[in-house]
Order: sequence, then C-alpha cells, then structure tokens
Amino acid sequence: MYKYERIIYWSNDDNSFIVEVPELPGCMADGKTIEEAIANAEIIIKEWIEVTLERGLEVPEPKGRLMYA
Repeated sequence: MYKYERIIYWSNDDNSFIVEVPELPGCMADGKTIEEAIANAEIIIKEWIEVTLERGLEVPEPKGRLMYA
C-alpha cells in the first residue's frame, strides 16, 4: 500500500465513491463501494508512478497529511 494521502467522497454524478490522490496530479479512482474505490486507487497509483518514471519525470515523495486552507 502506498503512503500517499487519499481523499474519499461520494459522487452523485458518478453514482460512485471517488478516491483522489492530491500529491499525484490527476490520480483518482472510483468504485461502487469504499473498499472497491480504495483497491482501484492502489492500482491507479501504481500505474501513475510507472508512467511518470517511463517519461523520465520525478515521482513526488509522500508527505503524509496535507494541510488545506
């Protein structure tokens, strides 16, 4: 399991739970249950990191809990 912060919320538009990974721009997943959304997020995080490395870009280190204004 990756150590990036995840934000989980219900989306009426998608009729699914959404998991966003704020430290990895554009990285998000969905699922009909919270468990499914979290499992899908793990897959997407792995793929996000793989694609980023393939492009020769830097993968951000997990910072833990982020602070929002």
